[in-house]
Amino acid sequence: MTDLATAPGPVTVRDATPPDLPAMAAIYDEQVRTSVATFDTQERGAAKLGEKLAATGPGDVVLVACLDDAVVGYAFSGPFRPRPAYAGTKEVSVYVDAAARGRGVARSLYAALLGRLDAEPSVHTQLAVIAQPNEASEALHVAFGFERVGVLREVGNKFGRWVDTAWYQRLA
Repeated sequence: MTDLATAPGPVTVRDATPPDLPAMAAIYDEQVRTSVATFDTQERGAAKLGEKLAATGPGDVVLVACLDDAVVGYAFSGPFRPRPAYAGTKEVSVYVDAAARGRGVARSLYAALLGRLDAEPSVHTQLAVIAQPNEASEALHVAFGFERVGVLREVGNKFGRWVDTAWYQRLA
């Protein structure tokens, strides 16, 4: 198995495929267990992520990042809300394996994801929801042109405490 913290070589980004789902689920489920990066409180596993791969709308993208052929992160865009008037707005997220953080994985994923969304004429706005505090995620989003547009106070309860979320928006 590759030691992700010291794996040589560049990060490669590609479209996610069904064989990537177990690695993606392991990354996500670790966040469920250890952080407020997601407000899920139970592990979701590969099946839930498979639903994202099956999404077929314009601007629905799922990418993985690899180091030495090991999936070390993923990013996706999907519908903000189901009503037709929101079709030009996509919510984006990125998750990185704890052992691969600090290697430019999230930046590589967002560069590819946002590049794809910028090329999609039907996508006008991207939104990101960031549980507070998370300086690294906020800095990543700002670096890619997102602006903080608001905070919802104490909207999630995880690990016995109430958590705020900051909303970030990027216009195409």
